[in-house]
Amino acid sequence: MNIANLEKYGLMKGVNLIGCGDFTHPAWLAELKSVLKPVDDSGFFNYKDKNMLFALSAEISLIYSQDGKLRKIHNVLLAPSFEIVEQINEWLGKYGNLSADGRPVFGKITCPELVEAMMQISKDIMVIPAHAWTPWFSLFGSMSGFDSIDDCFQDQIKNIFAIETGLSSDPAMNWRLSQLDRFALVSNSDCHSYYPWRLGREANVFEIKPTYTELVNAIKNKDPKRFLFTIETDPKYGKYHWDGHRFCNVVMSPKEALARKNTCPVCGRQLTIGVEHRVEELADRPEGFVPKGAIPFKSLLPLSELIGGLYNMQPFSKKVFEIYSKLMKAFGNEFTVLLDVPEERLKAVVDEKIVTAIMRNRCGQIIVRPGYDGIYGVPVFEASEITEVQKSRSPQSTLDKYVKK
Repeated sequence: MNIANLEKYGLMKGVNLIGCGDFTHPAWLAELKSVLKPVDDSGFFNYKDKNMLFALSAEISLIYSQDGKLRKIHNVLLAPSFEIVEQINEWLGKYGNLSADGRPVFGKITCPELVEAMMQISKDIMVIPAHAWTPWFSLFGSMSGFDSIDDCFQDQIKNIFAIETGLSSDPAMNWRLSQLDRFALVSNSDCHSYYPWRLGREANVFEIKPTYTELVNAIKNKDPKRFLFTIETDPKYGKYHWDGHRFCNVVMSPKEALARKNTCPVCGRQLTIGVEHRVEELADRPEGFVPKGAIPFKSLLPLSELIGGLYNMQPFSKKVFEIYSKLMKAFGNEFTVLLDVPEERLKAVVDEKIVTAIMRNRCGQIIVRPGYDGIYGVPVFEASEITEVQKSRSPQSTLDKYVKK
């Protein structure tokens, strides 16, 4: 995972703005400075292809006690220049070892203190709670989060304008909490480690002048003329959608977990409470509620996961990538294939069953076996398994009524 591959796979996916990630790490920051070139005074950067822009971003982990409970919160930082990044790193470096990890951990910084310090460095910095619902390290996480975003950020809530929904939730689930109406809901790929092909599995779609200021303002103002929609995976694909224990091979819906008092029937320990369960705990609105001014979304499974599900293979397997590459050669990028290419043109390139899956995906009709406790959800295509999964789905998993197709 380097800038060259981020650019390569980003173009293959069909995105044209990528957060560079990990600007807090000294070695990675040095590499970023050596290969990225500023695009005029836009606050964005190029590598080699002028059609791909990079923004300076990082994710940090805060672990601290508040109100008698241990809190573990991840936040995304966005910055418009290397000069501001250097100031951020100078401040963070007083509290921890920035070279220890790409996502540094701090045990002496609270969320309000972080935001206040960032605003003192520059009002242009954006702080966004990361993957806000995952159990272990997030704003609303069942294991170490808060019930209220105001309790988390306190007097600095005035400087929070967006939250990241994460793979295991989508905007429709977040719309059920009135406390989130004032915030934009952003969706990012959260692409890690050796898997640049996972870029763009979730994304934000803007119609803006290509500048950092325009991007931030579109988010802050939740401007539907500039912030058009987000692209979401089915939240059941996320690794923490339902409750369960991966080592006991136990997964269950929130209703089933509550009936068992949230304990594992195999080992008797507490289940890892998933995102759907947590949303249900905090929601003050019924399923299907859409707030005024909400940014719409499109629900899509990534193409590699779709092909892998069809052939019962891992999405990074050789055969999957061969089929994927054939489609890229014919049509340019993944989003074009998933959203735009007519059915008959697809049939001229790949097997009809792949085309059928793409068209069903385009209409939000792929059934997914829910993910749980760190295990990704899996699209299913066998008739018997589809029936089994449909029987086990809880009511709040059916979002077809208000997903923008």
